[in-house]
Amino acid sequence: MMNSLQQMAEQCEKEGIAFWEMVLQNDMSDRLVSREASMQQMQQMYRTMWEADASYDPKLHSASGMVGGDGEKIRRAREQGVLASGDWIGLVMEKAVKMGESNACMRRIVAAPTAGACGVVPAVFLSMQEKYHYTEEKMLEALYVSAGIGAVIAERAFIAGASGGCQAEIGTASAMAAGGCAYLLGGDAEAIIHAAAMALKNLLGLVCDPVAGLVEVPCVKRNVIGAVNAVTTADLAIAGVRSHIPPDEVIDAMRSVGRLLPSSLRETGEGGLAATPEGIRISRNLR
Repeated sequence: MMNSLQQMAEQCEKEGIAFWEMVLQNDMSDRLVSREASMQQMQQMYRTMWEADASYDPKLHSASGMVGGDGEKIRRAREQGVLASGDWIGLVMEKAVKMGESNACMRRIVAAPTAGACGVVPAVFLSMQEKYHYTEEKMLEALYVSAGIGAVIAERAFIAGASGGCQAEIGTASAMAAGGCAYLLGGDAEAIIHAAAMALKNLLGLVCDPVAGLVEVPCVKRNVIGAVNAVTTADLAIAGVRSHIPPDEVIDAMRSVGRLLPSSLRETGEGGLAATPEGIRISRNLR
């Protein structure tokens, strides 16, 4: 897998192939698998995302009691037409929360790229398919786009909150979803990588501060901002807006910012929201 989004985009143009096709070919080469085997695995992941969303249970709550039922609240508000963001963005929000809650409640989810950020890509992709009626084949192509972006970020920086804060988790997931969304909207390789860059830029510096050390608060609701951010930055890219900072340099900046974050803001549960009076109270009560 290449470690440069710009190089990937240039290679796509040079060879006259789609971004997703290049990622697929790299996967076949890196893992020594056939085209059919690669696509079958991607299909399994997408169907698991769909099943996780479809099997959401609003009655389930996490062991801590902090997470559960909020996805259903958003669904009801959306159906009542009271959301200022409208029905479709409301749907994206709903799916993002549902997936995050399912993770906290130990349901089966897809780490995309991590469990804590599991709601971003599925929320955007499932909502896009519901709105535009894309075929499953098209959705798999978009997943390859997302996978390629995530792989480059993982290679150049990191995707774990313990390494670089939540910018590495929700930020990466948002970049992945933005690139895939731009592809679904007809964007070329340039639009794809700039959508990803803008999404990641918007979340630079986001800290990882889980209350009581659990991937629940504020993690679940951060999936919402990651998903909505992905949609808006994909729209920016489709409109022709470009990141003044090159995509690869944005990733490098995220790496630098992550290294500057103190350990208290990198998944240790020692700083940020986890260190508020309420966060400390919750942590003590759960011991």
